[in-house]
Amino acid sequence: MSAVMVLVAAGTAFATHPLITDDTGTQGKGKFQLEIVGEYEHEKKDGVTTDSIVIPTVPVLSYGITDTSDLVLGLSYQHVRTTDSQGTTTANGISDASVELKWRFYDKNGLSFALKSGFTIPTADEQKGLGAGKITYHLFFIATKEIKPWAFHLNLGYIRNENKVDERNDIWHASLAAEVEVVKSLKLVANVGIERDHDRASNQNPGFILGGLIYSISENLDIDIGIKKGINNRGNDYSIPAGITWRF
Repeated sequence: MSAVMVLVAAGTAFATHPLITDDTGTQGKGKFQLEIVGEYEHEKKDGVTTDSIVIPTVPVLSYGITDTSDLVLGLSYQHVRTTDSQGTTTANGISDASVELKWRFYDKNGLSFALKSGFTIPTADEQKGLGAGKITYHLFFIATKEIKPWAFHLNLGYIRNENKVDERNDIWHASLAAEVEVVKSLKLVANVGIERDHDRASNQNPGFILGGLIYSISENLDIDIGIKKGINNRGNDYSIPAGITWRF
């Protein structure tokens, strides 16, 4: 799994899961959020089949430093199985750990803006293809517009993908998401996006489309599931993210 894929997997947890695109919402001063999320990915290309599972070794933790800023910590476990004409190989281990700070700097009349900056720590084994092998950095601009019962979110980001695995260093990301409460406690969500390919030899950038559901068991407890599909031959064939979110 590429360093960028690890970051996106972690970033999925930081957004309103199962969305990839983050919103401007924060927890509030002194409040916490735990996200227990996982994702199964399947890809078949040029006779090579890759199946990977990402699950948390530690729940993703968000803490409200102030009413408008959050600190977010994440770490996941990966299992990647690759099958080709020579047989099947597997790689297992933790991902690169991530640290993020999100700050909402504008909020008026249902329109809000935020910045999310962060870095990853090379806790994964890059020789197994599970991480970057170096510290990476990223900065995202986030916009949210609420028009009840709808909400729309835009992310524009830059990732400085320092690595030891011969990937591209400069990565951009753009994505758009929407969510709507179709009945009480049940939201329908959709997401599209594209980002620069981590493969230096590629001139085609992987895009995705995602649909999913979020069900609120209570005011502070949600469960979710989605399905994500690549929209060109650089994206995964499909993946299935699911999770539980608890706020306290």
